[in-house]
Amino acid sequence: MSLPNGMMDGWKAQLEQPDDGFFRIFAARIQDPDGIRDAVREAVKALIPLIDWEAYSPGVPHGLMGLRAAFKLRPLLAEKSFHRILATQLHAFAHEGRRPGTGGLKAIGRGSGSWQNVRAAIAKKRPSIAYGEMLGIEAPTLDDFQALGSLVQNDMANVGHKAVMAHQLGELFLALESPKATGKYLLGLVAWLAATELTDEFWSQRAGKRMGDDAFQVEVRSARLSPEAHSAGAREICDLGLVELLDHFIAKLREGFGSGDLLAMLVLAASEKQLDARRDLEGKTTCTLVYLATHAMRQMEGGDPRLYVQAAALVNLFPTDEEERRVRPAPPRKMPEDLAMGLLDAILDSEPPQAMYLASKLQEEQGTAALLSILAEAASQNDPAFNHSQHILSVAAVVDLLPLLPEQAQSALLIAVTKSLANSQGTADLGRLAERALG
Repeated sequence: MSLPNGMMDGWKAQLEQPDDGFFRIFAARIQDPDGIRDAVREAVKALIPLIDWEAYSPGVPHGLMGLRAAFKLRPLLAEKSFHRILATQLHAFAHEGRRPGTGGLKAIGRGSGSWQNVRAAIAKKRPSIAYGEMLGIEAPTLDDFQALGSLVQNDMANVGHKAVMAHQLGELFLALESPKATGKYLLGLVAWLAATELTDEFWSQRAGKRMGDDAFQVEVRSARLSPEAHSAGAREICDLGLVELLDHFIAKLREGFGSGDLLAMLVLAASEKQLDARRDLEGKTTCTLVYLATHAMRQMEGGDPRLYVQAAALVNLFPTDEEERRVRPAPPRKMPEDLAMGLLDAILDSEPPQAMYLASKLQEEQGTAALLSILAEAASQNDPAFNHSQHILSVAAVVDLLPLLPEQAQSALLIAVTKSLANSQGTADLGRLAERALG
């Protein structure tokens, strides 16, 4: 099937200067057999050089990361829901602030593809050189993204977003079937971010001092400890002061706690923090889940103990409420005949206690896959501008984390994210516009 005359040019024009026809043109663009893949590839190539990334520093705009989350959730969503979130994420991406004139990334020429130059540029904080060198890579691979992630794994600036972006954009590269040209822009952006000025290696350095010259690694293995031991570890992460936490947590590392047990403790603690999050902190608190998923998917860089310490310190930083004040599951006034639809309604109607109760019932009666599908659908119905795409980012993180967790931590994570979604609903007006255009 060929595209209508001028449709590809029309899509590129929408990326350059989006207007009211954005969703209509997108709907036509994806009619091609490879239209979804190619539309996103074209968006990445067109927009990465145009966005004013410096203006967002130390943060990053989440429209691009949301694309990876959309592809991660695709197996859980009906086709129309996937098309809707992809359209709204691309819309958000296309509306990010642009760099005026001819400056920014679009002014940077192609380098030689030298990794030696990239490492030097990151060390000396020369982002333009790092970006240009990555444009010179002839055929990027996932290994290139992972190598950049390794260079910034100890940098916790903006809650560890440099390493998160390396992982997320590497995953997006795979979802787009590893295109050479698009891969260069994705890789270049990761290198640019890695070399930006703001860094925070405080917790890595503190961990290193406490561990001293006695080098050791965390064994990468499944969880072995009891649920009670995991809960006790989570309590320390939640309740101790940061300095005291360092001592306790590093002692656990020295005792030989494996990766699965440490991850279970971290996820239980992060889930408790999510239950305690106020509405205005829901999105920011889910950053802990995205960070944990990033390093868990990479098995904490082969067992580097400093990464576990950093993760514990990050989770600890978020507030913990009194247990008696914490939101609890509560049955609805009338149990829905359809549990799945009842749960979706409870989330979209901003009823956290009822949503948590129905989520437990749905998982018990129909399984985790059924619950995940509803969480993905609920997340997809929030426009990206609300909470910076954190709804779909958090559910995608859950999908990443669940296979690595024991049952207790799985259940806690699912309930915490259910509460978060129900406690942070926003507008879906943009999604409805996209649906109308998509038919």
